Amino acid sequence: MFPGAIAQDAPNRPAVIMASSGQVISFKELDEGANRLSQVLRNAGLKVGDHIAFCIENHPRYFEILWGCHYAGLIYTACSSRLTTDELSYIINDCGAKAFITSKYKADQAAEVLATTPNVSLRLMLDGTISGYDSYEQAVATAPSTALENRIDGVDMLYSSGTTGRPKGIKLGLAMTPVGTPTSLSTLCSMLFGIDKDSIYLSPAPLYHAAPLRFTMTTHRLGGTAIIMEHFDPEEYLRLIANHKVTHSQLVPTMFVRMLKLDKDSRTKYETSSLKCAIHAAAPCPVEVKRQMIDWWGPIIHEYYAGSEGNGFVYCNSEQWLAHPGTVGIAINATIHICDDDGTELPINESGTVFFESKVEFEYHNDPEKTKSSRDPLGRGWTTLGDVGYLDKDNFLYLTDRKAFMIISGGVNIYPQESENILINHPKVVDVAVFGVPNEEFGEEVKAVVQPVAMPKNDQELKDLEAELKAFCRASLADLKCPRSIDFRAELPRHPTGKLYKRLLKDEYWKNSGRAI
Repeated sequence: MFPGAIAQDAPNRPAVIMASSGQVISFKELDEGANRLSQVLRNAGLKVGDHIAFCIENHPRYFEILWGCHYAGLIYTACSSRLTTDELSYIINDCGAKAFITSKYKADQAAEVLATTPNVSLRLMLDGTISGYDSYEQAVATAPSTALENRIDGVDMLYSSGTTGRPKGIKLGLAMTPVGTPTSLSTLCSMLFGIDKDSIYLSPAPLYHAAPLRFTMTTHRLGGTAIIMEHFDPEEYLRLIANHKVTHSQLVPTMFVRMLKLDKDSRTKYETSSLKCAIHAAAPCPVEVKRQMIDWWGPIIHEYYAGSEGNGFVYCNSEQWLAHPGTVGIAINATIHICDDDGTELPINESGTVFFESKVEFEYHNDPEKTKSSRDPLGRGWTTLGDVGYLDKDNFLYLTDRKAFMIISGGVNIYPQESENILINHPKVVDVAVFGVPNEEFGEEVKAVVQPVAMPKNDQELKDLEAELKAFCRASLADLKCPRSIDFRAELPRHPTGKLYKRLLKDEYWKNSGRAI
């Protein structure tokens, strides 16, 4: 299904409700707006399979833009609204975007990318314009609301990390199916989570992330209503559940933590009994946090482990998790293999690289080395996200480490190589290692350990150098990717070949936390 099909039967049913303003967009309005944008894009010369990028905050017209790109059969890249200009420019160019859509909220950055994205032929801006951009509202207002002929489903291409530290697009490829063809995610959401036309789905996260983007679109496919929070606030989240009788939601563990830290009165004054299913993913959830959530909300907590690559889906409900505390679930659309570095399969309860055997194919855009590294070294067709874990006797998966040293802070993937590449260029730095360390609220936070040219002589010099390096990093990278704290050492542990023993450093900070991930 798709919004247009829902609109035929229930044109006035809310498709989107904005949490702060209460603005409602019906399925009829969503479908007509998406149709108009698809007409604008086609008239601008974008054909099926062309690329488009957009960088927008959680906006009332976000889904009109998503579905408009989808209706036009495009490959669409949602960019984080927290990227630096250099990062945004890189992604627009790397994905080959022929069109770029943004908002007046991002006007300063929109102006900065004009000169660095010469291949973009169509630039549209919401809520106002600046030089170089046409008005989105005026463009769609004059376009017909009728559907394009012979529509093909579009597909997203979201960005992950590359071997150079630059993000890389996860290329799934167009399915070349008629618009509205059921997807594997719509089947999962219907069968596992019970999302249907009567569902009220609360999305508290930025829509440019894979899970919020895909799950809200799937809610629309199934005829449900999506409530969009512009920003997450724990008490506001609970109020929205009570006021809108929310039935489904997806969170990251740090949101659980922040709600559990509310005072008792704030936690108990909102009625949450309408919730049928609370889904969490994206980051490890501490065992005690999850126990407390199940005690509070009941056995409605569902967990999954998967990647934007779509090569495997691991799942458990509350009952399964309580029987296997700490698990991320059991594979339901793939076979899991745990292998050593040579590709040899390992026995139960022994940790190794997690490989999925499935029919899904993907590649990393413009990064053949990263694509190759995701494949089974023995050529059996299996693929990995690079995570390390083990299976128990019941085939439930437990993760014990993550790909490379990726940091997950509040459900956001952070790749330390990017900040390492910046900091090593500072004139006062000889060597640097960046990794994640425990953070009670966000799961992890970014830590840097630096070998300086000259060790600070006193506390004030240490503080000054730390502040200088933080500012240096933030001048080139989004704030969330930069170290929250920096320690200094006379030397970092390296092998004679030059390999950095980052694990030795990381283990020092994790040994007293009671967990390894």
